[in-house]
Amino acid sequence: MTTFETYLEGRKGTVLDDDLVTVLGNIAEATRQISDKLRTSALDGLTGATENTNVQGETQKPLDILSNEILLEACRKSPAVSFAVSEELDTEVAIHADGKYAVIFDPLDGSSNLDVNVTVGTIFSVIEAKTPADILKSGRGQMVAAYAAYGPQTSLVITIGAGVQIFTLNDDGVYVMTNADAKIVPDAKEFAINAARRSSWDDVVSAYVENAIDTGHNMRWVGSMVADTHRIFNRGGVFLYPADRNKPAAGGRLRLLYEANPIGFLVEQAGGAAIIGKSTILDIVPTGLHQRVPVIFGSKNEIAKISAEYNAEKVAEPA
Repeated sequence: MTTFETYLEGRKGTVLDDDLVTVLGNIAEATRQISDKLRTSALDGLTGATENTNVQGETQKPLDILSNEILLEACRKSPAVSFAVSEELDTEVAIHADGKYAVIFDPLDGSSNLDVNVTVGTIFSVIEAKTPADILKSGRGQMVAAYAAYGPQTSLVITIGAGVQIFTLNDDGVYVMTNADAKIVPDAKEFAINAARRSSWDDVVSAYVENAIDTGHNMRWVGSMVADTHRIFNRGGVFLYPADRNKPAAGGRLRLLYEANPIGFLVEQAGGAAIIGKSTILDIVPTGLHQRVPVIFGSKNEIAKISAEYNAEKVAEPA
């Protein structure tokens, strides 16, 4: 049995040092705490919405706020953490003046689905950063990327740049490895997209979806990025959240730093691909902490088809 802790210890000397092992151990413990809170949230009065909105203009749920605080506390317990960057906060939070790692996270992805008992998750990544300016680097600068999926099981899916490993939380609150080398199959006849936004899709996405339906693909859409991602890791397929052609200034819907970049790193490490259009997600240099981008990722051969169509078009790159 390989636990998360023994896996990290065994990988020391790669990108992992003692400090980063401590950081990841504390974040894993934070996801366990969030998992526990989610299980009893209806009993504890943690359902519904608050009167608060976050920097994204989204109404916060009680568990958004609680999950954010749990992760901030995990960062405070880690002396090597310099900054915490959260979807729920306006700007980066200074943690330890002599820290060297920034932890970037979406505390509770898909929280709008909480009251209907749908899988939600925590997405995070770790980069080297000693100053706020160091945070705005491309996804290639990520040392670690991971997500925790809170569903029928609680899964922790992680990469340290050496493939993707999946751990499952057992009855004793211990993450145990259940897949040592997770791969996304290169071909799969499933796609995930919000069909209600069809009128806003660009021509490439519209044509891809139409052809996919004509050739027998099935559509799946949970509305929780972590849930849709976890399905792709297990069955393959494509996730599409293109830019809104009617609102080009918005750039996209999903956030680059704490959604697109971590998932993009994981997907590439599992043999898949992740793009915004003509460009690869991980090659984008961010211009701000809350920058939004289009996101298309999944099975490599399917993404190659979409990428080829974007590159054949003589149109401007989505922002």
